[in-house]
Amino acid sequence: MPAYQYGDFQNEIYSAGINGIVPKYPFDYVSLERAGSEVLPWWVLSYVAGGAGDEQTQRANVAAFRKYGIVPRMLNGAYERDLSISLFGIDLPTPLFMCPIGVIGLCALDFHGDVQIAKAAALTGVPMVASTLMMDPMEEVASHFGDTPGFFQLYTPRDRDLAASFVARAERSGFKAIVITLDTWTTGWRPRDLNTGNLPELRGYCLENYFTDDIFLRRLDRSPKEDLNAARLEWLKIWGNSLQWEDLDWLRSLTKLPLLLKGICHPDDVRRARDHGIDGIYCSNHGGRQANGGLPALDVLPEVVEAAGDMPVLFDSGIRSGSDAAKAIAMGATAVGIGRPYAYALAVGGTDGVVHYLRSALAELDLLMAIDGFPTLRDLAAAEVRAV
Repeated sequence: MPAYQYGDFQNEIYSAGINGIVPKYPFDYVSLERAGSEVLPWWVLSYVAGGAGDEQTQRANVAAFRKYGIVPRMLNGAYERDLSISLFGIDLPTPLFMCPIGVIGLCALDFHGDVQIAKAAALTGVPMVASTLMMDPMEEVASHFGDTPGFFQLYTPRDRDLAASFVARAERSGFKAIVITLDTWTTGWRPRDLNTGNLPELRGYCLENYFTDDIFLRRLDRSPKEDLNAARLEWLKIWGNSLQWEDLDWLRSLTKLPLLLKGICHPDDVRRARDHGIDGIYCSNHGGRQANGGLPALDVLPEVVEAAGDMPVLFDSGIRSGSDAAKAIAMGATAVGIGRPYAYALAVGGTDGVVHYLRSALAELDLLMAIDGFPTLRDLAAAEVRAV
């Protein structure tokens, strides 16, 4: 068992309080969201906070966690807890990871948020799933991971040579897995952004992986610095590929790294993925950003887990706290992704703010396990979960 327990973070806070030192950053999501909203540029905030349609699915993702409760078990000797997991043969200290966010680069005051998140990953051991859409090239971002593994999320472009180049670059940079997003080959209907004609990528932001790739640059008559308008319009032509099952065999041929499919919410799709040699399932509805009117991702998680068998199942959509993460693990998730909270934390405090948020989420998860009687994540995964 580790000597340091994540819940000890609260003792640091209370001890500092005796000396009149109060925390720089909030601990609850509502306060964090409010603080982040006050500092983010309006057009970045619109993109981060908004969802598809009237945002019913986005709200339902969050509300779904209120529908379930974990039944505590006592006298299990939970004085020490072990939050570690193994994922694709990689030992990780905790089950948390940071979801891919295409505009995370813009959430930092210096517009280099991808690098700042990579540094937070290095400091906490919480992996970053880095988006294809970055403000800095993937090679630069990966150089800041330290000993923490990073995963690369692929928006598969229509240009197969460019897709192969992205995967090869990610592998050379030291990323440990490729996460293929399936539900974002075209942008969802997002009224908040439509009301202001706001798509950051078409303004030329978050496209550095394209603008530093020889395959993409060959498509242009002039460099992006010389003709940004032509470059961003060329990006729009090729960025989204509506994949089919047979395309998975081609993607599998590009790398020996583990492949995960992000956006899977139906057990039949899980079983078909297994047949194509996929290594992991990522159950998600993109946080309600892409399609409105669907089921909360948490509600379909148990079926996805059952169909996955021995394949790991990563999960996101609606996670706001350590207790939310605990429920997802108790319902079968191998690892749990945090999205919007760390974006707001980055806006409020840069790398330091993100480290604070991650330590807070881990402390809450750890203390819940301590109090409810689950010494290990295996114990938590076996917990009884009831509808409230």
